[in-house]
Amino acid sequence: MPPARHRSRSRGIHSVLAGTGALALGLSALVLSSGGAQAAVDVDVIANGGFESGNHLTNWNCPPGTTPETTGPYAGTASLLATPTSSDTAECTQTVTVKPSSTYTLSAWVKGSYVYLGARGTGGSDPSTWSSSASWNKLSSTFTTGASTTSVTVYLHGWYAQGAYLADNVSLVGPGTPPASPSPSSSASATPTPTATATPSPTATTANPSPTATSTGGPGLPKHILTGYWQNFDNGATVQKISDVPAAYDIIAVSFADATATPGAISFTLDSTLSSRLGGYTDAQFKADIAAKHAAGKKVVLSIGGQNGTISVNSSASATNFANSAYTLIQQYGFDGIDIDLENGVSATYMGQALHTLAGKVGSGFVLTMAPQTIDMQSTGAEYFKLALNVKDILTIVNMQYYNSGAMLGCDGQVYSQGTENFLTALACIQLKGGLKPSQVGLGVPASTSAAGGGYVSASVVNNALDCLAKGTNCGTYKPDTTWPGIGGAMTWSTNHDAKAGGPIANTVGSHLHALP
Repeated sequence: MPPARHRSRSRGIHSVLAGTGALALGLSALVLSSGGAQAAVDVDVIANGGFESGNHLTNWNCPPGTTPETTGPYAGTASLLATPTSSDTAECTQTVTVKPSSTYTLSAWVKGSYVYLGARGTGGSDPSTWSSSASWNKLSSTFTTGASTTSVTVYLHGWYAQGAYLADNVSLVGPGTPPASPSPSSSASATPTPTATATPSPTATTANPSPTATSTGGPGLPKHILTGYWQNFDNGATVQKISDVPAAYDIIAVSFADATATPGAISFTLDSTLSSRLGGYTDAQFKADIAAKHAAGKKVVLSIGGQNGTISVNSSASATNFANSAYTLIQQYGFDGIDIDLENGVSATYMGQALHTLAGKVGSGFVLTMAPQTIDMQSTGAEYFKLALNVKDILTIVNMQYYNSGAMLGCDGQVYSQGTENFLTALACIQLKGGLKPSQVGLGVPASTSAAGGGYVSASVVNNALDCLAKGTNCGTYKPDTTWPGIGGAMTWSTNHDAKAGGPIANTVGSHLHALP
């Protein structure tokens, strides 16, 4: 916000995520006896999921340098060992035969930094899950094949330059025919006793997203979401009550919560000057307006941070304080969740802990949005990006601020200037290929030239960028090598500036966004 959200300080270009998308794989060997040819019986359709047959990598397609690990497998005599490079994720794949319109469970035991497991070509919502742990842990997801799907590709990979990863006991269980029996040397891999530690808490290391989040923007939200920040202060933009925010906005982020003397804890108070400007806007009216937005199918979240935000969650104690105080405000005002807009550093570990705790308190309707700066999302090694991946299982959308940025690297390794369509699409590509679901990636733009120090683009440019990402049309000189029809949406700073400018975001971007298939 100007001045609380917008920055003019220059930033250097940090290391960039350049290359192919973050995908994941794996399946664990669950050798089931098939008896006869009864199609209704669920079997494991992965071949050599325990990496015990032939040369241990038989049936798998892996990059050069991939080897069996025999000194510390999860089970049996060997596991998969693959090492990503700065330009390759060390992906191993196996294409298997499946039945149409059938449900399958994919799982694997993995170990290492940023290990991904998933499947492509399912004909529905392709599953993808990941973990980052020094101990063996199990990844698992479920999917249903399309009406004409007869094969899927299961994959495992690490992440660029993040170190070697291990995988074992990969399985895909569902209707079908089990693969040929493994050689005698692999018999130990059927149902071995684990040799490593127990599965860590899924909220701490894994991201197993809700299936519904892949096809919609989140709980009770449309597939493509328009988010707008509502200013709890008067800075010259149009002052608004919550009830004045146009219906085009699916999520309203109330800006901002306040820090307290207790580390990590937050509070919220309606700004007295704003209240006066609105003729005496009271807490009761504010709460009633939020309730009315709920009745209209909208979500209202409390934003934490802004440029001058000083809230710090850097310990277990402050994480607990954050979760408890945020939950109190959610109950008091009727907020649906939280927006993280911390621009002075985050801890992926402790903020992730706080957000998972808060999500557990709120329940299934919890809405979590984020608005990192461009520099925060240039690489999966950046703390903000790590936070987004850590909370992927409860994350609604990340609306990165494509403004007040200067030039940045796109996912193709080229430098792009803010204020262009290429800047929007090439930087969004980093997140789309970096492990976030398409539904979790939005384009954050200023509503007018006065709403930001730089990076303004017209509503038509925002629409073109959305078309480029979703359909491969109306692209600038940069065109991604794939499309993401489920792209999450757009965000603007702010609904107040949008109103002052005549509503280009609500009217032009909102209508276009909601018309996307």
